[in-house]
Amino acid sequence: MSTLGEPVGRRRTALTVAPGELMQQARSLVDNGYRVALVAGHDDGDRLRAVYLFTAVNPDRRVDVHVPLDREAPQVPSLAGLSFAAGRFEREMRDLFGIVPADHPLPRRLVRHFHWPRGWYPMLADAGEPPEFGGVDGPYPFRTVEGPGVYEIPVGPVHAGMIGPGHFRFSVVGETILNLKARLWFVHRGLEKLFNGRRPEHAIELAERVSGDTTVGHTLAFCQAIEDANQHEVSPDTRRIRAILLELERLYNHITDIGALCNDVGYGILNTHAGRVREQLLRINDTVAGHRLLRGAIHPGGVTIAALPDVARLRAIGADIAEIVALALSNTVVADRFTGTAVLTREQSTDLGTLGYVARASGLTTDARYDHPALDADIPRVQHTHTDGDVLSRFLVRAEEVAASIDMIDTLAGAAGGTPVSPLGSAAGASGVGIVEGWRGTIVHRVELARDGTLTRVKIVDPSFFNWPALPVALADTIVPDFPLTNKSFNLSYAGNDL
Repeated sequence: MSTLGEPVGRRRTALTVAPGELMQQARSLVDNGYRVALVAGHDDGDRLRAVYLFTAVNPDRRVDVHVPLDREAPQVPSLAGLSFAAGRFEREMRDLFGIVPADHPLPRRLVRHFHWPRGWYPMLADAGEPPEFGGVDGPYPFRTVEGPGVYEIPVGPVHAGMIGPGHFRFSVVGETILNLKARLWFVHRGLEKLFNGRRPEHAIELAERVSGDTTVGHTLAFCQAIEDANQHEVSPDTRRIRAILLELERLYNHITDIGALCNDVGYGILNTHAGRVREQLLRINDTVAGHRLLRGAIHPGGVTIAALPDVARLRAIGADIAEIVALALSNTVVADRFTGTAVLTREQSTDLGTLGYVARASGLTTDARYDHPALDADIPRVQHTHTDGDVLSRFLVRAEEVAASIDMIDTLAGAAGGTPVSPLGSAAGASGVGIVEGWRGTIVHRVELARDGTLTRVKIVDPSFFNWPALPVALADTIVPDFPLTNKSFNLSYAGNDL
């Protein structure tokens, strides 16, 4: 496909269309292999604006489509028929900006729960403090399943432990799940609006805390977006060290999930060993970056570390993890519980637009490390042995990525040298996009800057936004006791979703 629009950043072009032209433009992009990676509302003062980011791979291509809107009656044609994810972005945009997706097949609220005030859109510049909650638009229309022996099981929104709030409503016959509705956004933090008016270097702490277990992924995507806006190329050594930090984050999270999955089928001793390994990895993080969760290392234009990781030590940890995985799979109870449980087919994964290990476990090859590469080096793509879309596949994808991450760190550490930082310069009125393969999947940040260099809009997309709708699909026709196991095999972020 020929280049669309005017070049505005790294492999990115932009064009402006009227609302009536959006559908035709979007259809052309989707037909040529692009996906909807992000949709963002904007308040430009005298008007509103919707921005659609489309991305494609082989080669890496990115297109911004801007749609100016009448502030008094902002409306866009719904793209839900072209992209399931676009339909959810549109509902989010309506809740936060009041931009109406015309002819949306499911127009009810997504982010703002039914006790939120009618007509109050918190992301508008003049939204002010919320009025008193009242005028409830409810109750929430949970799907009712009727028939002999059907009953409902409500779970949450408050859960044991430190996870975020989410409500799960099961419709069940016996132990078989007929339907599950996952309801989120109990804690809308207004995080994106907190970026407004800050200088990029003063917004790093926000980026690091989008989702606490994904410090590197979100911070790197944010910094890439800032550098894209500045048309600033960081040094090859900086890119390599950032990639090392990204893989260190993948390692400690993957072993945590491997242990937790074993624990959910009663093999608690392996969870204990996984916790032991996780602690070793966190201590390596602290040695490398001065923080167990790798905070403070990545900043716009550069990266700061105290030392490169000890690859020999990582190799020993990799062998330890391989032994934990082998012990798990040699246990017939574990193998029986994992195999064939909560299958998400390749077709379902494709239709929903899933990302990360969830997508790869269903046979898709989506991975921003290769699809939207930041490195000059040719890193071999991980070849996964199990792609049946069940819990076993999601377990083994993690295990195989552990070994691949250690290999990648070994290669990158051997080539890394100094980490020079050059001034970013001015990006007055510019926009930028960062795309990173976090440990859960592809993370996208899109930023816009004012003339004085302060942030006017930061749109964040965590892979959990794409993957949460896949959980109820995978759980259809499974049994209630498999819910904790399946939920952990997805391990989706509440914080990354409830921005």
